[in-house]
Amino acid sequence: MIDLIAFDADDTLWGNENYFYQTQNEYAQILSDYGCKEAVLERLHSTEIKNLKLYGYGIKSYTLSMIEAALSLSFREIPGELVAKILALGAKMLTEPVQPMNHVQHVLENLSQNHDLITITKGDLLDQNRKMKKSGLARYFSDVIVVSEKDDEAYQQIIQGKNIKPENFLMVGNSMKSDILPVLNIGGYGAYVPYKYTWDHEHVAEPVEHEKLFELKDMKEILDLKFFN
Repeated sequence: MIDLIAFDADDTLWGNENYFYQTQNEYAQILSDYGCKEAVLERLHSTEIKNLKLYGYGIKSYTLSMIEAALSLSFREIPGELVAKILALGAKMLTEPVQPMNHVQHVLENLSQNHDLITITKGDLLDQNRKMKKSGLARYFSDVIVVSEKDDEAYQQIIQGKNIKPENFLMVGNSMKSDILPVLNIGGYGAYVPYKYTWDHEHVAEPVEHEKLFELKDMKEILDLKFFN
């Protein structure tokens, strides 16, 4: 029996990574005098990964990494007007529309009638709350939890705080690394719903097989799981 269902937010409830891809293309164009697209994005990626422990996840931290990478590529000689353009890229990402993905509202409408639903996500608290509000989905969730990292310990603390046993917990998300594997590790269930874009940092090298893992093609398939029939 599942008592608590948690959903990832970005790229599970609504699209998000596509905005990062668009921003990367514009960023590489801004810095085209300092390297080819591949070199610019490689420097950005390495800078972003280096900064995760310092800045965490989210658009604001990503913007800081864009500026730092630009300073590095230009040997700290990048003109102020280009820095302003990079800042504008970050600001644009923070104001992009938040559109629930196909079938999400239908699934939440059904599941919320008999189950407690929460959101567990990484990123900036202010930005995640903004997106939840703009999405129109907030009414389905009893709690929105923003964590610095999605690991075994974080999930364990959450379900203990909710007085739920791992075997009564289902996590739904698009990242095998962050949304699914830690939950399987602690004894919970995971429903993996892949998104068309995946951040390199979230890739898992080997295929995952587990008796408590459900790999779905579409969000609506959640309603067909054995728990809900």
